[in-house]
Amino acid sequence: MSVTGVWVVGTVPDARVRDLLSRAVPESSPTPLTAGCDVSAELARWRAKAPESLFKPSTTVPGSWTAGDDAFRLSAFIDSCYDDSEHAESLRDAVMDEFPPDAGQGLFAAVARKAGPFSALAYALGPDAVMRLPGWFGDFLLDAEQVRARLPAAKETLALTGVRRRDVVERIHVWMTGLGDDPDHDADELLDGPLRVLHHAVRTGQGVAGQVRWY
Repeated sequence: MSVTGVWVVGTVPDARVRDLLSRAVPESSPTPLTAGCDVSAELARWRAKAPESLFKPSTTVPGSWTAGDDAFRLSAFIDSCYDDSEHAESLRDAVMDEFPPDAGQGLFAAVARKAGPFSALAYALGPDAVMRLPGWFGDFLLDAEQVRARLPAAKETLALTGVRRRDVVERIHVWMTGLGDDPDHDADELLDGPLRVLHHAVRTGQGVAGQVRWY
């Protein structure tokens, strides 16, 4: 059975953000769950490996790539940062009910076969850039004030041009073919879409949520 990775970023009415958090997440669990994973050590390893490619050109499929051991390790680390607790999943479901019904200025959704879109973006950007994004590895829920505060860092991270953008887009493609089955994934939209939603939220005074999901 195939697995589909999804990353959704959408606006949420500001008045609903605090209520969603207070109902869905117990105050005693404010930090992400990363059981069985030394986050500091894995981040340090990732930083050391970040300048390198973790993939080699495929010898059987032109234009595709083959993942090395370090790519599988990075993928496992990012997956381990996903909080699949009952409270977290309940919050994701409740937040999704508040998203706009259709993709556009207020809603971005990336879908990939056998790969996580956020994981591909993380690999492409590198660890330091990823940690400047809102939340924790693609999951976040911000009220309108927090969106305004986080927008400058998100712009610095995602609004790329020139050689830097070309390199990031290429690395997204490499991840999507080396670990996934999505050679035609829109890598540019993976950069532009979330930023578009954040800008729209600032203009309209709304909150924003992001969530990683697997189906």
